[in-house]
Amino acid sequence: MNASPKADEIIFVDLFSGSGLYSVGHQKEIFPGSCLASLSSEAPIQKWIFCEDAPEMAAALDKRVKKFFPNKNVAIFNIGQNDLIETIRSNVPGSKAGHVVAVLCLIDPFSMNIPLTIMDKLAALGFSFLMPFTFPLNNWMSCKFYNQEHPEVVKKFIGSSNYERLSGLESNLHFYRRLIRMYQNNMLVMGLNSALSSHTLESKLMELPAYYIGLFSKQFSAQAIQRDVNFSNHLQFKLF
Repeated sequence: MNASPKADEIIFVDLFSGSGLYSVGHQKEIFPGSCLASLSSEAPIQKWIFCEDAPEMAAALDKRVKKFFPNKNVAIFNIGQNDLIETIRSNVPGSKAGHVVAVLCLIDPFSMNIPLTIMDKLAALGFSFLMPFTFPLNNWMSCKFYNQEHPEVVKKFIGSSNYERLSGLESNLHFYRRLIRMYQNNMLVMGLNSALSSHTLESKLMELPAYYIGLFSKQFSAQAIQRDVNFSNHLQFKLF
């Protein structure tokens, strides 16, 4: 799926880029992260913007991009959330007469560490979002753990006015499903059409039968988004 069927320029933004690599399994197999995989994909992207707040990870990513993708138009920023919006405004060109810019923004921190206020500001810039709803949720880091020990994290993620609908839940599955429904509603309030896809999951970090990936966009209707979600079972544009 393209970020926009009428775009003259497509920009891919990864807000939590990491070092460019990740490992899985007991043998610690190494795989390219979403940012490096996007650079090797055939998607019609003209510019990549990678953001990472850990200095050592940002430095490692910079070296890998220069080594393996020296001819790609890539900007890497070692920034935290306080500088995120201003940095993006300064480096993402807006659309103008005769030249339409579409931005696809990946948000995959494996946590709830993305405040709803930042999403609102990015949505106001016309971004489309690809967002796996993944974060530790198991017997130890359960819904009670989030509600009792880290309620402020949940409030920032979902909005403080909605928090009471989650605070009394005792089932991880019910907590997760309601959280996703509430988040989708927040995106609709921001004027974004949305679609969710469900994916089977086998992980000790997320002890759930499945997780969701959300695609949120002003450029597409909900029907068009859902059609593309159904067309690609992975919904990750072969980036992962």
